[in-house]
Amino acid sequence: MTKKVSSPDPRQVVSIWPTALAAGLLTTAMLAAGFLAPTEATMGHAQRILYLHVPVAWASLLCMVIMAGTGLLYLLRRNLAWDHWSRASSELGWLVCSLTLLSGSLWARAAWGTWWTWEPRLTTAFILWAIYSGYLIVRSSLDDRHHAARLGAVLAIIGAADLPMVVMATRWFRGIHPASPEMNPTMRILLLANVAVFSALIVWLLVQRRAQLRMEMQLTSRDSR
Repeated sequence: MTKKVSSPDPRQVVSIWPTALAAGLLTTAMLAAGFLAPTEATMGHAQRILYLHVPVAWASLLCMVIMAGTGLLYLLRRNLAWDHWSRASSELGWLVCSLTLLSGSLWARAAWGTWWTWEPRLTTAFILWAIYSGYLIVRSSLDDRHHAARLGAVLAIIGAADLPMVVMATRWFRGIHPASPEMNPTMRILLLANVAVFSALIVWLLVQRRAQLRMEMQLTSRDSR
């Protein structure tokens, strides 16, 4: 007696493609930064850290904008669907902000001879990381979804006030962090390509995480009946 082989679920097959595409684009971007980008004359290969540092720094700002925007929409509509976007953004934002500080420290060691200095850009970036961390800690300590969503929305909106400080720190305050490092056209093109790839990756991860949070709420609501 022969066994009937079941065909794969089309939804599972389709969901593989975005994952494979994201992995392929990310790998291509990193390989291009490592092997196609010219070697900087002063810092040498250490300068290649920028191809990771700048994209994750941009992503950390983007996630905070999404947090604050969806938090405001929750306050206006009291719909937890908006809070799911805010929670997903906070988790991804904390991750990329942590990578920003880590990669920035590696670059600072090579460029300035120190792992950390409390200059304006680094300080405001650390404050952004502290806001993300505080948001996650506060959210995890509250059981009531709407209470957590309201408090999280307020924190996100207040935290967004740090974004202009991060972006403009090198122009408003005296520091050693470069405002815009000089790069030849090939370096700049590859850097912008990495920023685009990381932005697309963050958006895709955000959509996936938001879907998980929505499903988690649905399952919890069903079990509590």
